[in-house]
This record gives sequence, C-alpha cells and structure tokens, in this order.
Amino acid sequence: MADGSDSSGSADGPQRGAGEEQDARVEGEGPSVGAAKWAAMKELEHGYPGITVDQVEFEVIEEGASEEDVPARVSAVADLARWRESEREFHWPDEPTERVREVLKRLIAHLGLRGSVDVVEREDEIVAEISGPELGLLIGKHGSTLDAIQFVCAQGAYRGAEDRKRVTVDAAGYRERRDAALRRQADRGVADALRYGRPVELDSMGSQERRTVHTYLKDRPEVDTHSEGEEPFRRIVITPLRTAAGG
Repeated sequence: MADGSDSSGSADGPQRGAGEEQDARVEGEGPSVGAAKWAAMKELEHGYPGITVDQVEFEVIEEGASEEDVPARVSAVADLARWRESEREFHWPDEPTERVREVLKRLIAHLGLRGSVDVVEREDEIVAEISGPELGLLIGKHGSTLDAIQFVCAQGAYRGAEDRKRVTVDAAGYRERRDAALRRQADRGVADALRYGRPVELDSMGSQERRTVHTYLKDRPEVDTHSEGEEPFRRIVITPLRTAAGG
C-alpha cells in the first residue's frame, strides 16, 4: 500500500454489525488508490488491532485525479471472523526483536497513528525506530512517553530472561535531536560553572537524560557532576574543580 501524507480514513470509524460474525466496513481517502487503501487499513487497525491486509477486501469507489485535486476513495470490508480466529491463535514471537516490533505495531494501531517500525539488533542493544508524521503523542514532554514505551518494550522483549540487551526506542529521530540539545545545555552549564566559580544546576530531566549528560561530561577534568532532588524534579549539578582562569 502506498503512502500519502493527505490520506484519511472514515470519520465515523468501522461500522459493526449486530452479531459477532458480522464484517466491518470503512472508507479511505487519499491522493492515490494506494494511499486510500492505506488510510482504510489504519482506520480498521484502530478498531481491530492486529488485523492484516489479507483479512480485508477493497473496492475502489473513486480512482481520483490529482490534476483536478480529486482524491481517490476506496471501501474496505474486514472479515471479522478471520480476524478473531487469528487473534485467538496468536502467539507472541520468541525472538526479542520481533516482540518489540509487535508491541510497537499494536500500540501505533491502537492510538490511530500513522507510522512504520524498523527494529535492528546489535551486539549489545536492540534499536527500534518509529517513522511517520505527527508522532508527538508517542514522544511526550521531554520524551517521557517514549521512555515509558521503551520500558514496556524492554520488559516484553526479555520477559523472564536473565540474559538481556539494552532496548532503545526512538520516534521521528527525537532522541538524536534531544541528545544534541542536552549536550548544548551541558556545555553552557560547564561554561557558567567555570566562569563564576560555583555549582550550576541544569533543568530537571528524566533518568535517561541525566545519564546522557553524566556520560557526556565524565571526561571533562575541570568539572564534576552529580544529581540532586526527587523525581520528577531531579536535576544535574555541575561543580567546577577549577575556575576559567585555572585557579
């Protein structure tokens, strides 16, 4: 199914029948037929997590015409009997990377977001990257929601196992941007501590962000860092070991 930034699903959501074995029907709209199908699938996934394209039949209502700014429209009918059967037979994957992928795919679908999940396993870490537009809901203030999602993924990936790797979950490149901002804040804190010859407090931040700053500054011989305060207002204090003039 093709991507489309302007695609959208039916505003009313899946239409359910009265009986358990009834189908569900939605309409999708987008700049192309592929994008319209994608939008319809996202609408269905929101109501029926885990549903797959082979459990859905599509009918093209309108082919669309981009030069006339006419969107494509499709109808999608989900076979709920097949979906329920597959959910009853579903088993969580054995591989930690696939468990992380499954958790994130279902979370994205449940929240009704548009996004794709890429998971790679390295020597000492599993890294999951979520790509897509408007992922702020997954990130939260200063990455707090993303940290919580990362914790759940780490627990799910190695449930009951003693041999574990670190699990990192990122969304739309947030962590790289945030790490760069933290390093800039740390550099300013070091400069102020040395200039004024007194400890400098940084803004309060979560444990992972504090770890990033501690690691970044650990090889700076002119300062020392430690954390003070109680969560969620715990913060880093940068203490000068010498002044800017070398005193």
